[in-house]
Amino acid sequence: MKILMFGWEFPPHISGGLGTASYGLTKSLSELDDVDIIFVVPKVWGDEQHNDFQFVGANQITVAQQHIKLSGENKYIEYLGVNSRIVPYISPGQFWQLKNKSYGSRSRFVKIDDEGRIDFSGNYGDSLYREIRDYALVAGLIAQEKDFDVIHAHDWLAFPAGMEAQKVSGKPLVVHIHATDIDRTGGNFNPAVYSIEREGMEMADKVVSVSNMTRNTIIEKYKIDPQKVETVYNAVEPVSKKSSKKYTKIKGEKLVTFLGRITLQKGPEYFVEAAHLILKHDSGVRFIMAGDGDMMQNVVEHAARLGIANRFHFTGFLKAEEARYLLSISDVFVMPSVSEPFGITPLEAMQSGTPVIISKQSGVAEIVNYAIKIDFWDTFAMADAIHALLNYAALRKIYSKQGKIEVARIEWKNTAKQMKSIYKEVITSAKRKPAAKLPNQLPSQEPLKSKKQKK
Repeated sequence: MKILMFGWEFPPHISGGLGTASYGLTKSLSELDDVDIIFVVPKVWGDEQHNDFQFVGANQITVAQQHIKLSGENKYIEYLGVNSRIVPYISPGQFWQLKNKSYGSRSRFVKIDDEGRIDFSGNYGDSLYREIRDYALVAGLIAQEKDFDVIHAHDWLAFPAGMEAQKVSGKPLVVHIHATDIDRTGGNFNPAVYSIEREGMEMADKVVSVSNMTRNTIIEKYKIDPQKVETVYNAVEPVSKKSSKKYTKIKGEKLVTFLGRITLQKGPEYFVEAAHLILKHDSGVRFIMAGDGDMMQNVVEHAARLGIANRFHFTGFLKAEEARYLLSISDVFVMPSVSEPFGITPLEAMQSGTPVIISKQSGVAEIVNYAIKIDFWDTFAMADAIHALLNYAALRKIYSKQGKIEVARIEWKNTAKQMKSIYKEVITSAKRKPAAKLPNQLPSQEPLKSKKQKK
């Protein structure tokens, strides 16, 4: 079984749980018998761990194959002769020369380098939507060249790439929902992102959700057929590397940690409110907020207004080994997410023997018993749980010991086996028409009209 998989990030270059989950699943799938994986990302950095599967960067793919020379230019550029809809250019001058010519309404102008490749940042910057479209274009070329049985696309960023590969090859498509834009924004979603998410789910042969909570969102908010949506829980990678001791714990000091993106979805302001309640009665507790995000400044200012900034430590983004060490020295880990499709970090904390408090609005709450579960908005219940775990040794010992035992059974290999069964199902049931020729299958865009067309 050969899988063509599209993602957007991969360790160590990650911004959240998407890359971590992609790695855990892909690594475990590649260890199964009769499974070969081609994992594609927009940009390869060179330090990714991918010994057991093929790793491809869209930035490594030549999108033009035929040399041509533009009038008045000394440079040759490469042009994809097999597909006249791709119109490559190198410089702004060449772009305007090409734009003055007549092209079909669906022609795609693409900036390339001297080697005929598209440059991808691989980040989430201002050019994100353009890079998503370019990624889909390259995905179509990869799908033409590679041999595979099924396509797997992780989250909305990779859905256009997965759909393009599907159109070109006629192979079945599985889309993997790690989080919806409704989760990320608290309901105030971006219509453009929602549209991509919904189209990807509608086009897919199977939609994989990371929790039943997310499955319900997909069915209710995106109107996807329930028969098409299946829950496959995430897991946690066994700890194998030595942790980085970047931070030193003061003897006798109690540490309570928040680790994640500092965004609306993760509920950092509720963590600050609970900390304020704790510090009214126990000044010997230090609170650590590890991560970065668009709410960082607001959270820092909020802690200052409450007069507790001196008991807070903001670390910024941490590397994986630094995060592991922080979790290992913490007395309590708290994840007060407003809407968390899954949540791998609590499992990592449990691996370290650290008791965890999680919101009932998290997918991981569906599969763990030895975690204290509270509503994200109930800061009094959160503070009570923190106080109990810090001050009652017997309670802390139960959650530490039993949590470690429980999380040891939540393995990626089980997730991989379930995913393999889904691949077999869609491959067996796929009844698609033969793929159309590539010129009719590249991503559409608003046509750039030439002067002749305007006339």
